[in-house]
Amino acid sequence: MHALTTHSPPPAARALTGAGGASCTAKADTMRRGRVVLGVAASDAHVVANHLIAMLLRQQGFEVVNLGACTPTEDFMRAAGNDPEVIAVLIGSLNGHALDDLADLPALKARYRVTAPIMVGGNLSVGAIKSDAVFDALRDLGVDMVLSHPRQLIAALAMLQRPAPDAVDRPRLTPHAATRRSLEHA
Repeated sequence: MHALTTHSPPPAARALTGAGGASCTAKADTMRRGRVVLGVAASDAHVVANHLIAMLLRQQGFEVVNLGACTPTEDFMRAAGNDPEVIAVLIGSLNGHALDDLADLPALKARYRVTAPIMVGGNLSVGAIKSDAVFDALRDLGVDMVLSHPRQLIAALAMLQRPAPDAVDRPRLTPHAATRRSLEHA
């Protein structure tokens, strides 16, 4: 028998996702779209958006491994590297220090053999004006996609497919710059 879950998202979640006030109903065990590792970068204690995004992802049928706030890059890579079902690693950063927090990403991706795409979103640099240099530097560190709004997340994850049980390679995202442009209005 399938478990049926019904709930109405709180106002903050509706504002974040653009969801209406109608109840969300889904067969919980038949809607799985894949497993994602979610968390907030090491120097960042902002947790509200993290919980709202986790709730949104679960509503959309994703299984979420939420590592919470102040998560070292190594914890993200360890979680993804030890789990062949992970389709993406989602790292939030709202304090503007994403580049510093992810400086060890290349070595850790290699150490834990992480092939799942790395997506980063939030306020990624200090200051009101953001430049493509920050996006390029994150890409150089091994970030596959930079998201400027949580609404882009579902569209980005939709491009991924759950890996086949015997698959050797994980899903890949389209090139960084093209993807960023294609998701700007998602």
